[in-house]
Amino acid sequence: MKKIVVIGGGAAGMMAAIAAAKNGCHVDLFEKNEKLGKKIYITGKGRCNVTNASDMETVLSQVVTNRKFLYSAFYGFTNEDLMTLLERCGCRLKIERGNRVFPVSDKSSDVIAALQRELERLGVVIHLKKEVKGLLISSGLDNRSVCKGICLVNQKKYDADAVIVATGGISYPSTGSTGDGFRFAKESGHQVTELRPALVPLTAKEEWVKQLQGLSLRNVEVTISLGKKKLYQEFGEMLFTHFGVSGPAVLSASSIIGKKISTQSLTMTIDLKPALSAEQLDARILRDFDAAKNKQFKNALGGLYPSKLIPVIIALTGITPEKPVNEISREERQKIISVTKKLSLTLTGVRDYNEAIITQGGVHTKQINPATMESKLVDGLYFAGEVLDLDALTGGYNLQIAWSTGYAAGNSIGQDGNTD
Repeated sequence: MKKIVVIGGGAAGMMAAIAAAKNGCHVDLFEKNEKLGKKIYITGKGRCNVTNASDMETVLSQVVTNRKFLYSAFYGFTNEDLMTLLERCGCRLKIERGNRVFPVSDKSSDVIAALQRELERLGVVIHLKKEVKGLLISSGLDNRSVCKGICLVNQKKYDADAVIVATGGISYPSTGSTGDGFRFAKESGHQVTELRPALVPLTAKEEWVKQLQGLSLRNVEVTISLGKKKLYQEFGEMLFTHFGVSGPAVLSASSIIGKKISTQSLTMTIDLKPALSAEQLDARILRDFDAAKNKQFKNALGGLYPSKLIPVIIALTGITPEKPVNEISREERQKIISVTKKLSLTLTGVRDYNEAIITQGGVHTKQINPATMESKLVDGLYFAGEVLDLDALTGGYNLQIAWSTGYAAGNSIGQDGNTD
């Protein structure tokens, strides 16, 4: 029976352990936290968007970095495979807007409990509060490096026929994601690409943004540009914060523009009424103003904007707040239309890893076999999940990367007998 060590008890690690154990391996899973799945616990605001139920081509299309690398893993363990496994383990699922998949209970703890039951059923030995210090690597045949096990921080060693590194990235470090896997990779001769926080809120220059703190906008179109070049456009939901902007449409943008925003400021424009053309919006404004013809400008905008946004709109149009609406000129209406269709702000950077959902960058995929997740440099050493240079947009896609790569690693290791 092959002895397998998995480092990391998150999504990729638990799935890798399950897959290896199903193939008849003896599996030891090491997690430095006091419980498994600490990051899963906080995903989706505690509800856990476990995957996306779209067809796998659509799921692949949402991958930002190294999409082609994931083809084999995604089709080897699909979103349907994941959903079937969780349901079989007692975690009932539901599909919501955007094909996002959640537990029926809306409790991420149910996802973790289902996976833990499966680990225990398969005989995986779970070692909690056990931090791995490094990999045990020696020379094998033809002087190739071979991973023979791990060493804990207390100097205790565990021998293994293969080791799977599934330690996550460095986002949300409070969950234990402190970059151990990147260190293991470098120490064993692997290249780690540039790391940056991704799916992370953006900072803005304008002072008026602070006035809008807590305001959530739905069904808006967000466009981010560098000069005249459009870098990103998305329809959806966003949120103003005390430092800038957040929300689904903005978080996804951070993964696309992360590199550029680190060196230069970008322009973000928000179309507050994307369903209306400029002409249709003008007609709408005229109707609202006609219904409020005896009111002042500042009191006639309640039908168009959330109350928190009205003072900002007024300031940006330059129209006197007390001006009667029946005195507002066509030129002034054009200003209102312009601000409504192109509410602009200057993006100055991204927030740090404490607020990032994922880490962009990681172990270079050219040094990893895409079918098995085994290192091309060190025999018996595998990488899975966020430690790899793979990432996707929001919507359950990043967790699917973890499930699929974890499964690929565990499943490929020992196929000498199936215990399931």
